[in-house]
Amino acid sequence: MKTHLVELNRAVAVGMAFGPEAGLELVDELISEPSLKSYYLPPSVRSDLLAKPDRNEEARAEFERAAALTHNARERELPLKRAAARARR
Repeated sequence: MKTHLVELNRAVAVGMAFGPEAGLELVDELISEPSLKSYYLPPSVRSDLLAKPDRNEEARAEFERAAALTHNARERELPLKRAAARARR
């Protein structure tokens, strides 16, 4: 999983440097990785990238998916707040 996490970080950097769509392409390639299927960070990254071009409904769904994959209430709090904020837009 370590290599996939490095690639996920790379997707964040690419999204910052070249725009959210470029970062989304990389994240979407990683989503099918079995080791990341039940991990909350890929949908978390996707949600941030989707929120930048105001793809609010998609971003909200990804924030909720990230929250559902977390293992404790503290980790769940932020994505649920961000999902609610996207729902209000």
